[in-house]
Amino acid sequence: MNNNPQLGRKLKKANKAWIQPFQDGAGARYQQIARQIVDAVRDGVLRPGDRLPPQRDLAQTMGVDLTTVTRAYTEVRHAGLLDAHGAGGSYIANSLAERDQTVDLGMNIPPLLGSDAFGRMMQTGMAYAQEQLSDGTLMSYHVGAGSKTDREAAATWLEPVLGRISPDRILVCPGAQSALSAILLAYSQPGDVIAAENLTYPGLLAAGRVLQRTVVSVAADHEGMRPDDLDRVCKTQSPRFIYLVPTIHNPTATTMSVERREAIYAVASRYGTAVIEDDPYWLLAGDAPPPLATLAGRSAKVAVFYISTLSKCLAPGLRTAYVVMPEARPMEPMLDALRAITLMTNQSMVLMTTSWVRNGQAREMLQKIRRELEQRQKLAARILPGILHAHPHGLHLWLALPEKLAQYRLIQTAQEQGLGIANSDAFCVQEPAPNAIRLSLGGASDQASLTTALEKLSEILGFADVATARSVIV
Repeated sequence: MNNNPQLGRKLKKANKAWIQPFQDGAGARYQQIARQIVDAVRDGVLRPGDRLPPQRDLAQTMGVDLTTVTRAYTEVRHAGLLDAHGAGGSYIANSLAERDQTVDLGMNIPPLLGSDAFGRMMQTGMAYAQEQLSDGTLMSYHVGAGSKTDREAAATWLEPVLGRISPDRILVCPGAQSALSAILLAYSQPGDVIAAENLTYPGLLAAGRVLQRTVVSVAADHEGMRPDDLDRVCKTQSPRFIYLVPTIHNPTATTMSVERREAIYAVASRYGTAVIEDDPYWLLAGDAPPPLATLAGRSAKVAVFYISTLSKCLAPGLRTAYVVMPEARPMEPMLDALRAITLMTNQSMVLMTTSWVRNGQAREMLQKIRRELEQRQKLAARILPGILHAHPHGLHLWLALPEKLAQYRLIQTAQEQGLGIANSDAFCVQEPAPNAIRLSLGGASDQASLTTALEKLSEILGFADVATARSVIV
């Protein structure tokens, strides 16, 4: 039973307080009527459950024909703000978040977490972890780089990416965010500069703020960070690190070519600047060039700290990531930093991950997720208008918005309709942020839910394009 008195209320008497005179030059009259309704909802003049005048009555009141009012009501209904009940009247919609489950298009979550396949894998992993309970060590302290078995599993998992690497170079960490923060804490000082693309992973920005490191903007193009501008930043600001997401970049979904990776590494080598290569999507992509860390392995001119997390290709709840340390770099500062931040990994999660890698379930699940993402990306390309930047197996896409459409108004409208969206400000190193949004495709429980969510978003975008002067989207 709904205990909120605002939800489910329906007024018998029509609310006419929102009606305003038409304005010359403000668009077609049906558009002006639609905008007046949307503005009134935003301002609280019209509330959920308020009844709108019957269409014939409103047409007479405003001096227009019935077709004009019908078109206006249709636009408002498409925007999700109107419940039409035929002869029963038209009412301002109750919160769609109450009627429909929220679909999160804002967080990069792998799909299939609720699938039978993932459930079976969890059962196998928990059974393996339970076997380790007999001597009590599972629930004891596990401080350090990880057990020999766990690090060997990590090397197996990363072999398609980096080739054969020694498990002794690998640290098992409680998530990529902890790994990133630990690298900054261990190998830089407050006030040091970190060079990153102007649109970058928000976790880097958060770590920079907390640890008092300064993130500076490097220009990017369709392939990612531009070597010429990186050279400028290295020459003028002497960054301690260059931070990169070279494969299915977050948020723009670009992937660097071999030539671009080599050019970036050449600039880093010229100035002796270490690189943090955050590479959560390489295994999802399946077609990405070798990481910069492989270049470092051949030349050893400059250090590359390579981070690979299972949060984006299997499940965030695993809180398991692998850091491949540069050759000849001492591991102790990193271990000290990890102890200061989180003390240790969740050993039960690490054990499950290790078991899945060893028995092949992790690789099998990865392939299922890649196939699912391919279908979801096709859905998005078919449903959404505008310029999409995406990878066929990516968790997200980057959607450029029309110039007259303000992303904040769009996000507000989407939230009112149960859609979570990430705006460009969250990723921006230096203002102004581009007029664009990142959409994540894995949070919907299935393709049907995603289709509904994307169609709803498409309707919002279409309505916004027609009614650019309204206050919800301008």
